Amino acid sequence: MWKRADAILEGSTQLTTKFFGLQVLSEAINTHWKVIVQEQREGIRNYVVKKIIMMSSSDEVMREKDNSTLLPRFNLVLVHILKQDWPQNWPTFIGDIVASSKTSESFCENNMKILKLLSEEVFDYSKDSMVSAKVKTMKESLHDQFSQIFQLCEFILEASNKPSLLLATLQTLQRFLTWIPLGYIFETNIISGLASKFLPNYNFRF
Repeated sequence: MWKRADAILEGSTQLTTKFFGLQVLSEAINTHWKVIVQEQREGIRNYVVKKIIMMSSSDEVMREKDNSTLLPRFNLVLVHILKQDWPQNWPTFIGDIVASSKTSESFCENNMKILKLLSEEVFDYSKDSMVSAKVKTMKESLHDQFSQIFQLCEFILEASNKPSLLLATLQTLQRFLTWIPLGYIFETNIISGLASKFLPNYNFRF
């Protein structure tokens, strides 16, 4: 059934049917990923990435009814794939998502949401869904590559004036605070920047 998920997602005009296709695909990733042949796994991964890029290509596209509903689900499916493939079979993921974030603010906003989901899955919800060795490997990879993510967050908070992107970045950074090294908090300008630019603004208090 999962082999027909892309046909359902591309061909159906009913949102509920598309949800069903995503549910089937997600279930296959969570329970049968290791027995799916490598070529098909790469095909699924590339398809999900392509759909996310398409649906987050601009603010107007992201606001379309179906996209605004389906994009968060595709983001979650991507995180399910990451839980299976990253970092061993997708070592460039962090570099890829950071690089793509620099191409447009809409990409960047959605990428922040993906990184937030990844952090939640690895550090908050992993106990019952992944073996301890896999969790340890993913945590180590996030720690080792976090400097790239932090530099992106700093750049956004300093340079962007888009409220939705700034809010997504702040929410993602908040999720990171539970596990990042303390040096990122106390040995950088992040606290002074948050206090001067965002704390006085009621819209960024959450």
